[in-house]
Amino acid sequence: MPASLQPPVAAQRPYTSTHHGITLSDPWHWLKDPGYPKITDKDVLAYLKEENRYYEAHMADQKPLVEKLFQEMKGRVKEDDSSVPQKDGDWLYSSRFDKGLQYRLHYRKPVSGGDERLILDENKLAEGKEYFQLGDLVISPNGKLMAYAYDDDGSERFEVHFRDLETGKDLPDIIPGTLSSLVWTSDSQGLVYGLANENWRTDNIHFHHLGDDPKKAKLLYKEPDIGFSCDVDLSAQENWIIIETGDQVTSEIRLIPASDPTAKPILVSARKTGREYTVDVRDRTLFIHTNDEHVNFRIATASLDQPGEWKPLIPGSDKHYLTGFTLFQDFFVTEGRIEGLDQIEVRSYSEPAKAERIAFPEPSYTADLSNNPEYHVSKLRIDYESMVTPGTVYDYHVAEKKLETLKVQQIPSGYDASQYETERIMIAARDGVQIPVSILTKKGFKKDGSHPLHLYAYGAYGMATPPDFHANRLTLVDRGFAYAIAHIRGGDDMGHQWYLDGKLTKRTNTFNDFVDAGRALIELGYTSKGRITASGGSAGGELMGAVVNQAPELFGAVVAHVPFVDVLNTMLDDSLPLTPGEWPEWGNPITDKAAFDFIRSYSPYDNVQARAYPPMLFTCGLNDPRVTYWEPAKMVAKLRALKTDKNLLLLKTNMGAGHGGKSGRFERLHEAAEEAAFILWQMGMTK
Repeated sequence: MPASLQPPVAAQRPYTSTHHGITLSDPWHWLKDPGYPKITDKDVLAYLKEENRYYEAHMADQKPLVEKLFQEMKGRVKEDDSSVPQKDGDWLYSSRFDKGLQYRLHYRKPVSGGDERLILDENKLAEGKEYFQLGDLVISPNGKLMAYAYDDDGSERFEVHFRDLETGKDLPDIIPGTLSSLVWTSDSQGLVYGLANENWRTDNIHFHHLGDDPKKAKLLYKEPDIGFSCDVDLSAQENWIIIETGDQVTSEIRLIPASDPTAKPILVSARKTGREYTVDVRDRTLFIHTNDEHVNFRIATASLDQPGEWKPLIPGSDKHYLTGFTLFQDFFVTEGRIEGLDQIEVRSYSEPAKAERIAFPEPSYTADLSNNPEYHVSKLRIDYESMVTPGTVYDYHVAEKKLETLKVQQIPSGYDASQYETERIMIAARDGVQIPVSILTKKGFKKDGSHPLHLYAYGAYGMATPPDFHANRLTLVDRGFAYAIAHIRGGDDMGHQWYLDGKLTKRTNTFNDFVDAGRALIELGYTSKGRITASGGSAGGELMGAVVNQAPELFGAVVAHVPFVDVLNTMLDDSLPLTPGEWPEWGNPITDKAAFDFIRSYSPYDNVQARAYPPMLFTCGLNDPRVTYWEPAKMVAKLRALKTDKNLLLLKTNMGAGHGGKSGRFERLHEAAEEAAFILWQMGMTK
């Protein structure tokens, strides 16, 4: 076998740590660069590069397939795609891709008539850079200035620039190291934002006045709790700046006048552990979305003069999970889910209990409010899609109660929705709980166990996985796969309790749900044992690591993107960027032995065994501040040392990117094509 096809071997170097009287051995601890967040250790870099060479050597024979799949996926992308223009003040704003370009172009034109003008070219900003991500882009209240932030290495530390929209030239003011939304002051002369500290946490909110030295920006708020992070928002009437601070389970909000950002903040209500709330302001009334009385949240109101005295407006409901609200001049809108399906409801201020629910045409779908920047509107911009219906942009005319279709995602290579079917089934988890699974197949799919099936899930942080449309899924479905989304506990697909039932001491429900969904789909004839392929990223990558430890025999190929697989060691290291803020999600194994024992019982890295595993592909980003590169690197090293099979195990590290992988729409498509090629290759379906 050529040397390039020999798997890399990561040296084992003795390293131990003791917690709660238990000594842990971690011979691959050295893969964490001691100089992190700078990664310069020669041995670390040499190992990652060797893994990349091994990846490239094994994928070399699959390059024609990767290119075929890439062109197939690219053929489904409208290269000169553009957004539907949206009015904001005196201007219509839109963005688009031009043919061949990786990044967006941003435009505006006067509502009163006149020429369209390019206000930002992401491609120009990305020139010569391996990675580029535009963060926030906000226009000043007077419409003359623009603040925009970007990250050019994947570290998620953004640099803010200012542009004069009348001249097209950038101002000299530059603010490095931001990690928050950006909010203009009412006079268009200042910006409110948060900076990332040395541990990549936003524990502050600052105000910069244009023309001043950004290093002398005024500190408006400093958060004392290392587990809390800060952000800023603007009220619907744009007269209050909202300072938000919190962790995964607790929040606290302050208000400052947008016309006087250095005024003393108004504390809405002091933090109470386990209580979450968000706020907006209409005239002198606060609207509050909170879980203080019901797990599925309620909406309350309060006077600006007595912001902590909350009065009921819309009660919590066992059936209807309220996920949020948006205020407009003549009505307000609530969003939520009933039995896992999105609901958008228009309500009047005079009779808030009466809701006009917007009806959508399919039994399974996802829908939400899109960009609605103005306060005084008569129609709402809405995004809609399903597993068979491409992304659709509607305007909902409130008075007429009518949806107007503005745009449907085009598939240039051709797409006939009538050739596909989607269904939503319920399967019983091992504890008896019914788990929804959304499935996409080609019409005529036979449930005789002969087909492969791809199973996807996330299952963490209360983030639902909607039954939405992804053109890339057609690559597998058109080749005979069923594509299934398991709406497992840990997300909030079925309500906030669904999330609570998959975190902390109930975390293993998430993994069990996924495995049980796979077994049920086999029993129902969608596939057979060993014919399931699976993928997940970040916390979904942790899921991949856990399920291959629990039931490796189910899977024919597994892809784990930026996987959170070294859970115990990460939660024991409070110097890492996210760790303190993550304890409410996973538990604090530093102070709590029960949390230590429980995390240790399921942490994928800690539970690798000497057994057979399916073919696996791991990916990571060298600059990723969320899931550090050494987590998948250590997992792969340990698997290589212990697994008893000869199945392929690959690790690909993006050396110039972060948590989201490569940037640029075609670079991302290429990575999607590589993943699909790996899956088809391992399933013997390369022809």
